[in-house]
Amino acid sequence: MHAASPGLTAIALAFAAVALPAAAQQAERPGDTTAAHPQTLLREVFSYEGGGRDPFMSLLKSGDVRPLISDLKLTTVVYDGRFASRSVAVLRDITNRRIYRVKTGDIIGRLKVTQIRPREVVFTVQEFGFERQETLSLAKQEETP
Repeated sequence: MHAASPGLTAIALAFAAVALPAAAQQAERPGDTTAAHPQTLLREVFSYEGGGRDPFMSLLKSGDVRPLISDLKLTTVVYDGRFASRSVAVLRDITNRRIYRVKTGDIIGRLKVTQIRPREVVFTVQEFGFERQETLSLAKQEETP
């Protein structure tokens, strides 16, 4: 066997004398939590509730724009002459055949039912901060001879 040189032994002892107390100090620190737990990233998240639609969501992907007034067909009006608030209209979306039963004040997408008349329904359409009135009427029935 070869004997270790005194210079090499001295360097190894000096390294051990420095490294062991440093490792012990790191393990003894009670306030140091980075060594024991991995770091996590916390992000601030925003949600848009009750204040209209999310301004960062595409209008084309959200269901807020559907149905369009041109997609709806008025099929039935049950009109109450004494109490207009009890009147009901039935609409059909011709794109997906969905049925809507509406009363005055109901909202479908961007359409608000403003008034129900005996043969038509008046909507308030809200687009890009502007409002306009649109009317859907029942199809005229042809008389059979």
